Amino acid sequence: MRRNKLGIAVLLLLVVGLLIGGVFVFEPFALQTEEPEEEIVLPAWADYELVDAVSGEVFRVADFAGQPILIESFAVWCSICLRQQREMKRLSELDGGAVIHISLDTDPNEDLDKVRDHALRHEFTWLYAVSPIEMTDALIADFGLTVVNAPRAPVVFINSEGEAELLPNGVKTAEELAELIGLELDQEGES
Repeated sequence: MRRNKLGIAVLLLLVVGLLIGGVFVFEPFALQTEEPEEEIVLPAWADYELVDAVSGEVFRVADFAGQPILIESFAVWCSICLRQQREMKRLSELDGGAVIHISLDTDPNEDLDKVRDHALRHEFTWLYAVSPIEMTDALIADFGLTVVNAPRAPVVFINSEGEAELLPNGVKTAEELAELIGLELDQEGES
C-alpha cells in the first residue's frame, strides 16, 4: 500500500512537472505563431507638428493612426468652408466620437489667433490648426491644388488602415460625409 501511494505521488509530481515545464517550453512557440500587428503608415504630411488653436496643445495627424480621420482644409474668410464646418459639426455630434475631426487652415495669410477666434465664435469643438507651409506643400503634392482651394470645401479622409483620399468637391452634408467614409449612423443619428 505504501509503495502504491509513493508511486501515485511520483506520478503526480511528474505530471505537474510536465505541465509546468510544458508552459515554459511551449509558450515561446505560441508567441512566435501569433500574427504581428501591422504598422499603419500614414502619408508623410501626417507627421508635421500642429498646434490646436483653442487648447494650445501640440498634435500630429499621425497621433490618430488606426482611427478614421476627416481633415477639412479651410480659410477663415471662406463662407463655403463655414457651411462645410457646420456639417462637420453635425457629423461630430452624430458619430459619437467614432471619427477624428481636424480643420486645417491652409491660407498662408492667416494665423493661429484668427483660427482660434473663428472656432470659438462658431462653437466648433474639434481640432483646429494652421498648416505649416511644408505640410501644405506635401498635401498639394499628394492631392493637387484642389486640396487648398477653400471654396471647393476640400475634405481629406484617412481610413483606419491609413489610406488617404480627397473626397468630392463641394459642401457635403453630415449624412453624405458618413456615407462617403463608410460610417453607419442609426436612426437617431448615432453610430
